[in-house]
Amino acid sequence: MKAGLTIPALFALTAISLLAGLSTTGWISHPPDAPKASKPNIVFIITDDHTWQAISSYGGKYMQTPNIDRLAREGAVFRNCLVTNSICGPSRATLLTGTYSHMNGYKLNEKVFDNSQWVFPEAMQQNGYQTAWVGKLHLGSFPKGFDYINVLPGHGDYYNSRFVSPKDTVRSKGYVTNVISDYALDWLKNRNSDKPFMLVVGHKATHRTWFPDLPDLGAFDKTTFPLPSTFHDTYAGRKAAQRQDMSIEKTMLLNEDLKVHMDYQRPIFKQMSPEQRQQFQNYYEGKVSREFDSLKLSGEALTQWKYQRYLRDYLATAKSLDRNVGRLLDYLDESGLSKNTVVIYTSDQGFYLGEHGWFDKRFIYEESLKTPFIIRYPGVVKPGTERTQLVSNIDWAPTLMDIGQTPIPAQVQGQSFLPLLKDAKAAGRKAVYYHYYEYPKPHNVSPHFGLRTEGYTLARFYGPDDFWELYDLKKDPKQLENVYGKPAYATITATLKKQMQAEIERYRDKEADKIMAQSL
Repeated sequence: MKAGLTIPALFALTAISLLAGLSTTGWISHPPDAPKASKPNIVFIITDDHTWQAISSYGGKYMQTPNIDRLAREGAVFRNCLVTNSICGPSRATLLTGTYSHMNGYKLNEKVFDNSQWVFPEAMQQNGYQTAWVGKLHLGSFPKGFDYINVLPGHGDYYNSRFVSPKDTVRSKGYVTNVISDYALDWLKNRNSDKPFMLVVGHKATHRTWFPDLPDLGAFDKTTFPLPSTFHDTYAGRKAAQRQDMSIEKTMLLNEDLKVHMDYQRPIFKQMSPEQRQQFQNYYEGKVSREFDSLKLSGEALTQWKYQRYLRDYLATAKSLDRNVGRLLDYLDESGLSKNTVVIYTSDQGFYLGEHGWFDKRFIYEESLKTPFIIRYPGVVKPGTERTQLVSNIDWAPTLMDIGQTPIPAQVQGQSFLPLLKDAKAAGRKAVYYHYYEYPKPHNVSPHFGLRTEGYTLARFYGPDDFWELYDLKKDPKQLENVYGKPAYATITATLKKQMQAEIERYRDKEADKIMAQSL
């Protein structure tokens, strides 16, 4: 461990793995400031599981997101930003490195990120930027390249969570989305104003289990949400979908997820203040649990009740995200920083809001593969811009570096899509390569790799057993019919397999290459 750093006793018991890799982190000396120039500041807001279906500027009809929509009106909305591995930690590792999970070593959640490797904030530091990460990181260690880092241990807690820095661990009173924004604003107000900055604001919301802020309890109780058209999907012809364990009907827990007669002796409630706990308990015990008991539900009626409760809690938790985006935008306006600050809003991946009867993510299928990506870049991006070209989260790091006039090293596997921001006719990706690993826990989603083009999704599942899936996105955008093996698709299947093999070789995915060699 780096000299001078101590581990508070409270933190040692529950988050010692987070400090395992501190040898190269902390507050470090930097090269002399680069000359003042027109380098823009960057605020990169990355949320957790906040899916595009729940954002009104993406056409989401579940709720209104006026502050996120303001960013969309004043900037650009990417309709086809795809991730490379649809789970929390690996997505953040890809953000930092601009590489696939098999290259940066972070394939699964709850591991320790190798903080000796290159990360893009370090390069931006060397190019004169101040860098900071506040909020959720979820990588088990502190990466290099940050002047300031103050993060949640693991997922953190929605109420009165601990925050960990290389200096100490502090329990911060309040609702986590508000507290993360407080820390971000405090850093912005006290930074070195002579240097450009790159600030990552990592939000915990809307990660399971969904705990709304107190003012948002019951915000959607008067809304009855229509069932998605695929809610009763039978998964015919789709082995992986049949095997999964992430259904609202069978997997979602009444007490843990939906808070029916919760155990109020759990640690999360003990760390709440008496006032917080009382309001929370009054709502979930006095209203939700009482309603559930009175209905005496079973079968389909119970499943639909669970769906309604799920959306009400998820969307109520999302309300705090939109509100706090507004706080940041207001500060940038009031301070005059908005004129030269790029603001980005995204998530680590998409999420199921009942489509196919599911919650969670993981699959290469559209609801979890797509993630929101909205960028406001004053003077460069015209207000109201939309882009439908394919881009990927391996492209985030090189794009930020390009914006910050920072050289992009050859080891970065992504490519900057800054040209797309300037020119609607610029090319996006022809395809995005994907590889998911985490099996069998927690949701029994078979490991798989695949290719998403403009018109098709091809996936190779492996692990418990081996099979292929192919979806024609123009004819079947909801991916209900696996057409792999059908004679009419023989030519496109062969073309897509060759294209996927080329991507596997390009990105040096040795595991996938070995599997392909056995199956071709």
